[in-house]
Amino acid sequence: MLFLFLQMFKWLFQGKSNKQETQLMSKKFLIVGLGNIGAEYVRTRHNIGFKVLNHLAKENEIEFETRKLGTLATYKFKGRTFLLLKPNTFMNLSGKAVKYWLDKENIPLENLLVITDDLNLPFGTLRLKTKGSNGGHNGLKDIQDKLNSIQYNRLRFGISNEFSKGRQVDYVLGEWTEEESEKLDERLEQASKMLISFAMSGVNHTMNQFNGT
Repeated sequence: MLFLFLQMFKWLFQGKSNKQETQLMSKKFLIVGLGNIGAEYVRTRHNIGFKVLNHLAKENEIEFETRKLGTLATYKFKGRTFLLLKPNTFMNLSGKAVKYWLDKENIPLENLLVITDDLNLPFGTLRLKTKGSNGGHNGLKDIQDKLNSIQYNRLRFGISNEFSKGRQVDYVLGEWTEEESEKLDERLEQASKMLISFAMSGVNHTMNQFNGT
């Protein structure tokens, strides 16, 4: 009888502990900005993921530190923890860093958000999606391969497609025009708001409020 009582107590305690751990985990988010490392890539369209995270970090006075497979900053806001990751694997191997940090921090897949450039959206258009193909984007392709899933959140930042035939690589690795640069700060601020909303209000609310803005 005593044995059964002790077993029941153990199960109840473990259940409560696991529930608390799950609740705690659900308040931790991995926000990944895609880009390439190196000074020659800093101002390129392809590095918009890095640029969004840099903007959020600067506005909140937090610093990135070199960690395994990337640079990482931690931002805490109203009970949520944001791990901001800029992979240093180069774009084509971004999935390696994403998978490592998801596993290391025990972050559920639904709490992952990847920021990427998108040729199919007009410049500055922001669109959050919960799943989809990689669209030929090498960074997204590697993430899809490493996670073995297309069902992960991504924030698409439009960079337009104003390039002639055969010039796509030059375009995405090219620098912003003067006109784009003048509008960029406001767009980065809007993207930062979407990151916070994603964690605070959920993906569906964020899509309804911000998509297309």
